[in-house]
Amino acid sequence: MLNYKRYQRNPVLAYPEREWPNKEIEKAPVWCSVDLRDGNQALIDPMVVSEKMEFYDLLLKLGFKEIEIGFPAASQIEYDFLRQLVDRKKIPEGVWMQVLTQCREELIDRTFEAIEGIDQVIFHIYNSTSVLQRDVVFHKNKEEIIKIAVDGTRMVKERAKNFPGKIILEYSPESFTGTEMEFALEICTAVQEAWGATKDNPVIFNLPATVEMNTPNVYADQIEWMNKHFKDRESIILSVHPHNDRGTGVAATELALLAGADRVEGTLFGNGERTGNVDLLNIAYNMFSQGIDPCLNIEQINEIIDVYERCCKMTIDERHPYAGKLVFTAFSGSHQDAINKGVHAMKERQQEIWQVPYLPIDPADIGREYEPIVRINSQSGKGGVAYIMDAYFGFKLPKGMHKEFANVIQAQSEKQGEVSPEEIMDAFRACYIDKKEPLHFRKLHVNDLNDTVDSAFDTKIELTYTLHDVEHSFEAIGNGPIDAILRGLREALDLNIKVLDYEEHALQGGANAQAAAYIHLLAADDGQVTYGVGVSSNITRASARAIFSAINRLQLVK
Repeated sequence: MLNYKRYQRNPVLAYPEREWPNKEIEKAPVWCSVDLRDGNQALIDPMVVSEKMEFYDLLLKLGFKEIEIGFPAASQIEYDFLRQLVDRKKIPEGVWMQVLTQCREELIDRTFEAIEGIDQVIFHIYNSTSVLQRDVVFHKNKEEIIKIAVDGTRMVKERAKNFPGKIILEYSPESFTGTEMEFALEICTAVQEAWGATKDNPVIFNLPATVEMNTPNVYADQIEWMNKHFKDRESIILSVHPHNDRGTGVAATELALLAGADRVEGTLFGNGERTGNVDLLNIAYNMFSQGIDPCLNIEQINEIIDVYERCCKMTIDERHPYAGKLVFTAFSGSHQDAINKGVHAMKERQQEIWQVPYLPIDPADIGREYEPIVRINSQSGKGGVAYIMDAYFGFKLPKGMHKEFANVIQAQSEKQGEVSPEEIMDAFRACYIDKKEPLHFRKLHVNDLNDTVDSAFDTKIELTYTLHDVEHSFEAIGNGPIDAILRGLREALDLNIKVLDYEEHALQGGANAQAAAYIHLLAADDGQVTYGVGVSSNITRASARAIFSAINRLQLVK
């Protein structure tokens, strides 16, 4: 039996005065990418300098203004990488380099060596503050933990006096979610005072969910409690750094923004220790889907995926929000039908606001226009098959034909699994367009009788066909070409057939335009019904071919 009694509930902040549930996200936060540090340290094969440079260039292209490039005092690769950025003048104006270090003098000195020549630096120090880590890792009381943070702050402040560039201090009470709120506030306030934070010289307090320990609403309560209890709030930039241990990192971040967070640290696609950091792109695309400018250049997700997978040697899960190969794909028949109808409704209404069932955004808006939205397997329905025929090949099947052809594809998918658009088109040709045995339409000549014969019929046709490769022909008159063809076939082949429905449309524009004709035919003797399809540059010939297609499908001629 699952031994759930080994575990106990983590404490929950009693905070009934919370206000965040009544708020909405209205703007993007300050984004800070920690891919090159937090993400990189979690890779099986960490990035070398050239890979970090490629990833860094991607982050600049995406529009990140704050980038944590690593732990230069602890790694020669990260030190060398930072120096390359300086020596090669790779740090644009307005972009802040963030460096991380523990509150130890030799590491702080080494970090200051690494940032020499940089105009804008976020100097990030941290120490663990949680009840558990104070007890089992550091064996220190609260006063000793506060002293570590304050001493580190003072060391940075002293060295910053001789630094020619601009420095913002960032302090993280690591394992914040496992820290008593009063103590987290106490240690942050001590750092705030030691730094001398002001509105013009703010301090960043980064409150990490180093380990996700509870539901996202609890994290939001913690963030709002801190936000409301900080003194001189205008001298503080409130940052969050959520991880994803419970699989709710994105939700926790979004609720933290409601609770007053100004800034978010995370990684592209959520790479990071254990289950990962919060996925910045997920949050940014969520904002985009609500009509909020995410303030990042994320229009080409395939390019982002390409660089990420190459540099990190990791792959994006197929179900990853927005980036996964299958996230804009519908297999369910009802979903496919709804997507198809939604896309058509938007076109018909010339609607600018995106509203399509099951698709929160237009895949084309993030560079996914060439990927299939609808894919067909044994779970798919008539709407999905019809969508493929229209979207890929321009055949707008009559509604009554959807189920008939979908049954063909479902039988195929039950044998082989997923059926590609090309295989669907091949089946369509075989079942309808190329159905030319035993009857094969050859030639048609049409004469208008309006000015020559006083008759109820206005059209005369001469039609040539083959039956089992033997050529035959007939003449007939009727009320239009289709009626005349049907009358001639009834007489020549003794067929008792009736047209139930007829539709036609252009397949493409221009001088080489072709037309598609669909005819729904009834065999009156036995009640069979089916559709036939014909394609030609001439709509009358397309109609004739559709009639022959349907007769062959009904097997009315032996």
